[in-house]
Order: sequence, then structure tokens, then C-alpha cells
Amino acid sequence: MFIMRLRRWNFALLLAATAALVLPLTVRAESCTTESEMTPSQRTLYEQTARSLGTEILAGNTAAVRANTVAAVAAQFGSISGSIEQVSPLIQKATLTVDDLYNLNALDLKPDSSQAQFFCSVSNSALLVTVTIPGLPAGNYVLAVLHATGVEQPQQFTLLLQNEPSGSTAWKLAGLYIRPMIRAGHGGVWYWKKARSFAANKQNWNAYFYYQTAAFLLNPVDFLSSPNLQKLMKEAQQVMPEGLPGKTPMVVSAAGESLDVTGLHADSFSGALDLVVDYKAQGVSDPVSTRTQIVALMKAMLAAHPELRQGFHGLWVYAHYNNGQTFAIELPMNQIE
Repeated sequence: MFIMRLRRWNFALLLAATAALVLPLTVRAESCTTESEMTPSQRTLYEQTARSLGTEILAGNTAAVRANTVAAVAAQFGSISGSIEQVSPLIQKATLTVDDLYNLNALDLKPDSSQAQFFCSVSNSALLVTVTIPGLPAGNYVLAVLHATGVEQPQQFTLLLQNEPSGSTAWKLAGLYIRPMIRAGHGGVWYWKKARSFAANKQNWNAYFYYQTAAFLLNPVDFLSSPNLQKLMKEAQQVMPEGLPGKTPMVVSAAGESLDVTGLHADSFSGALDLVVDYKAQGVSDPVSTRTQIVALMKAMLAAHPELRQGFHGLWVYAHYNNGQTFAIELPMNQIE
């Protein structure tokens, strides 16, 4: 069901999904109760459940988490277990807070519904948070957003809790989504401001990937949208370069060859922000020739978009061969001449 460790994501698809929120809705909305609308007993129960699971995640206690997971997800627990084992060493000494709670009532969801959509309005505010979850089975759920802070690499994780058995006071884990709160030493707001600065200077490539990074860090999970996120998406759309890889690759001419670039995204390695490039290679068995091709691709990218030297520490390039083999190298900008 809902099991993932969020590392990379398709920003163009998220832009399209966010833009779709302004179109006439064809999916009947289910009901959402925000934290301010909950009874004190409900709020206490949901927060205690989320905090208890969050504490076990911090401790890396996968057995305890699995014991408090709905049966359908516990039967396929490998992905969640791996995510917990990966993130736990980073946050064992963190301060844990439960920052947002949403009770999502989908008890009347039809079996053939492709997605459940919830509109969560905050009391005494025009703020509307939209939660759209594909493939959600009928049931009563709580979405809890937690932050683990006070450590070098703070994390945010979102728990999807399900009332199991239905009508009881028991709430168990039905989904776990984990994202970092900082990248290369900076948070989402910093990247948003830098993106605006790049945009003002007509450096749209830098601006777009900084907007991408800001959205990744500020939004705890892709199926949640808010006015602030929609504003960020709108700004990103205005600077989105033409020809980025998506359904079709971006073709780059490098050293007399036409190379299909299939992915571009920003990521941090060793405390610095790099631009990551994925492309299709005809083979990677010869490391010398593959490295030569990668360096040629790097040079071609920077020749076409020299502004990238200002926005990123370096380039990570992954050469992918169709049998699953991969060859990758990273070079800082001052070594790509």
C-alpha cells in the first residue's frame, strides 16, 4: 500500500497535479477534520499514537513499528523497515514534534474509486489544504506530520494511520513517507528565496531547480497541497525551461554524439548541492570511454547553460545501460573545463 522512502520525484508531474486542482473536480470529496476541529479526546489519541510510532522510528525499532502496522502493510514491510533503518541513525537524538493532524474519513469510498480527495479547511482561516490519495481503500484515516529536529540532518515524516479494526480506539500505521528538512545545509524557504533571485536575473535553469528543491523540502508528501505550495508551483512554472526530460528525453550533442538525457534534478552530496544528470548510454563496460563520454556531456551542458556554474557545486552524471548497469562520476565545476 503506501510504503515509500521519498528521495527523488517528478517535479513536472507534481506541477501538473497541482495545476489540476483549479479544474472542475470529478472525484467526490471525502470528509476531513483538521486538528482545530477535533475533540480534545480525538486530538490526544491521534497525537499519542503518532508520537509513539515516531519514537519507535527514531529508535530504529522496526519490530515495534511492524507490530503496530495494519495487516496488509505489515505483510509487505520490507520497504518501511529499510526506510526506518536508513533514517534512524540520523535522528536518534532528535526532538520529536507532532505538527499537523488531519482525520480523513473515507468510510463511504466506493471500491472502484481511483482516488480519495479531502478538502481540509482550517477554522477561522481561508487556508485550504487538499489531500489527494490514489488507490486508498475505504476506511477512517489520520494523516500526521512529524518533525525530528535538533540534529545535523533533521527529517520530516508523515504517518498515515488507519482505524483497525474499524470503530475501535486502535490506530495503526498504513503508510510512512520520509523526507529531509534541509539539503546542503539549507531549508526550503532559503531555496525558495534563492530561486526568486535567480529568476530575477533571468537564470531560469538555476531558478527552476532551486524551486524544485524548495518544494521537495517544504512539502512533507506529494499528495498534500496548500496555497503556499501552489504559489511556489506557479512561480516555478513561469521559469520552467523548455525541453526538459519527461515523457521524451532531452537530446544533448556532446563530442559528435547525440545523447538522450532522461532525468535532471538537484541533490546534495558531501554537504554541497549538485545537479544530477541521468542519460542513456550504449554501454558502460569500458570505464575509460564511458568517463570520456560523461565528461563530454558535462562540458556540453555547461556550454549550453553556463549559469549552472553559479547555482551548483558540480555535476553528478549517471550513464545507464539497458541491462541495468550504471556508471557514474561527479566533478566540481572548476574541474569541468
